[in-house]
Amino acid sequence: MNSNPRDIAIADYNYFLPEDRVAQFPLPVRSDSKLLLFKSGSISDQFFYDLPDLLDRNDSLFMNKTRVIPARLRFRKSTGASIEIFCLEPIGLDHQQAMTATDTCTWKCLVGGAKKWKGFEILNCEIPGSATLFAEMVRREDDAFVIRFFWKPETISFSSILHEAGKIPLPPYFHRDPEESDLNRYQTVFAEKEGSVAAPTAGLHFTPEVLDKLALKGVDLNTLTLHVGAGTFKPVSVSNIGDHHMHGEVFSISVDALQKLMEHVGRRRIIAVGTTSMRTLESLYWLGLKISKNLIESGQQPSLGQWESYDMEANLSLQESLDSILQWCQVHHMNEFSANTTIMIAPGFKFRICGGLLTNFHMPQSTLLVLVSAFTGEDWKKIYNHALSGNYRFLSYGDSSLLLP
Repeated sequence: MNSNPRDIAIADYNYFLPEDRVAQFPLPVRSDSKLLLFKSGSISDQFFYDLPDLLDRNDSLFMNKTRVIPARLRFRKSTGASIEIFCLEPIGLDHQQAMTATDTCTWKCLVGGAKKWKGFEILNCEIPGSATLFAEMVRREDDAFVIRFFWKPETISFSSILHEAGKIPLPPYFHRDPEESDLNRYQTVFAEKEGSVAAPTAGLHFTPEVLDKLALKGVDLNTLTLHVGAGTFKPVSVSNIGDHHMHGEVFSISVDALQKLMEHVGRRRIIAVGTTSMRTLESLYWLGLKISKNLIESGQQPSLGQWESYDMEANLSLQESLDSILQWCQVHHMNEFSANTTIMIAPGFKFRICGGLLTNFHMPQSTLLVLVSAFTGEDWKKIYNHALSGNYRFLSYGDSSLLLP
């Protein structure tokens, strides 16, 4: 393997995934999913409801409490032609402000049938007995569009508009339209903050009963938020990952959770529930480092570039870095730390916080599979071969793995 992660060939992360192994629907009971346990190089087959027995009482879980929004909206032109608009992320407002807006908000969007939409025409979407939503094209931006939404009556929140008119944005590999059951099953039981356009799927297996058993055992349960963007489905279309551009995603973590993280490092094993939680946690060290070096201006949202974790000199301890973030929050009178990360976790990355990862099985030649490889080394091949031969279900509604290398 090349020592420079930018030179890693994505072809090295290919495997054959039969179409019938992609789970199209969830199991009737969330925690009945199979769970592949990879621990110290050995693999065993478990079920997700076994998780409380597989963890130690001094483990600490960090779960992503983002909530998927019904981000797909269908509009009509005056000619009757249909235009689908897929909301990706708000512009000029944070997710909470955009979702609670009551007159207008602007979003970065994907547009299906964009060639049929001449930019000067305002589209409308009639919501029976409720409201009318309008869409105005502002400009094109890279491979997406900036769309301004406004609606009548203006007393309704954009969140209410989406829940009345929108559809859950299921991943493209489902090859089906969303059903009523997806409104519940494509959310975690601890989903809280609206903003994602894809579920943090590692968390979909949890039930209230499993969470209660974990708490009873003494496993510490913590939450953070990373709003998953459509970039999670973006295929790597270049030969080397150094030429792949990660989408930025906004995350937040409370001051209380940061303080607990400081207390737990070195005392408890930190386990990320999902790649979103891992990317958030591992971004914290580098963001704290940037804050300590005054590389982030006061009043500016902290951000971490795709390759900064490989290029910066790691001359702070983890405790010092986390303390820098806590001081930043104190100076800015914040109850939670919010930042944008485009971090690429690839072989050669040094993990500073996470000692375990709970995750589903990912697409071939994806950045998520590269992340798993960074965490487990070449054993990722053994893990995936076992899952394929053991009839595990793959991708969003598929089975799970607990990786404890």
